[in-house]
Amino acid sequence: MQVITYREALNQALSEEMERDERVFLCGEEVAEYDGAYKVSQGLLKKFGPKRVIDTPISETGFTGLGIGAAMYGLRPVVEFMTWSFSLVCYDQIINNAAQVRYMSGGQFSVPIVFRGSSGGGLQVGATHSHTPENWYANVPALTVITPAFPDDAKGLLKSAIRSNNPVCFIENEKLYGYKDEVPEGEHLIPIGKGKIRRAGNDVTIISNSGSTHRALAAAKLLAEDNIDAEVIDLRTIKPLDFDLIAESVVKTNRVVIVEENKPYAGWGAQVTYEIQKLLFDHLDAPVNRITSLDVPQPYNGKLEQSVLPNEERIIAGVRETLA
Repeated sequence: MQVITYREALNQALSEEMERDERVFLCGEEVAEYDGAYKVSQGLLKKFGPKRVIDTPISETGFTGLGIGAAMYGLRPVVEFMTWSFSLVCYDQIINNAAQVRYMSGGQFSVPIVFRGSSGGGLQVGATHSHTPENWYANVPALTVITPAFPDDAKGLLKSAIRSNNPVCFIENEKLYGYKDEVPEGEHLIPIGKGKIRRAGNDVTIISNSGSTHRALAAAKLLAEDNIDAEVIDLRTIKPLDFDLIAESVVKTNRVVIVEENKPYAGWGAQVTYEIQKLLFDHLDAPVNRITSLDVPQPYNGKLEQSVLPNEERIIAGVRETLA
């Protein structure tokens, strides 16, 4: 076992998969000469050369289309967005091409491609660079949406994503790149579509993902000081969703608080809430509560931005409201 950062775990996954399969290549802005905007691709150009680690022009639509075409013809591209906010300029390529080609061609083409990069707020980069878009892409049939919260998941899930024959949106949290934790050395795969209980508890289930998992765990630790025993589920994958894990926890605790960095309207938590009330209604002792980002553009001001995000205070208040 090694203790490495989230970015180092991603780097290991990329390096190992490029060594394992010569069809895998990385492209995006500053991924080669600059070693990546967040240094995720550090050392890969030197190791694999410019034909497999490719600096692109500042044209997300162009290099996303290039990656989709390469995937259709048998390669396994990893396309890096400097931020997922920039994916909006190539939304058509992702939604109408990557996600639809296999169906539209009657299975003649598959698109084994991974779109990856940073997302989320909390770093004072403004409203146009702080989106948390997993719910947008989860709305699209055929897209897999992965949001790892810990370094071991970042490595294991990225390796699984690269080996998938379907297009994958691998959405990293910008604030986690420097987070350190234990990661298995060598081959480490985590199955897509399986969540994980990060903290066991009996009083309430907190369902979270990505950076919100860390806020939920911090809130659960504070709640424990008042003898409130919260169970924290890290979904890891938004689509497909591990509803069996959710159901097992809800049947035990009978109360649910969902924590997500999405805006409140039509976030992934709204879908999870629907599934819970439809299938587990008789097990609920209180309505499902959702703690989301506030329904405003992301502020640049640091204190205002922290108040917009689903912070520990709002999570604790939501849990207390649900228990009451």
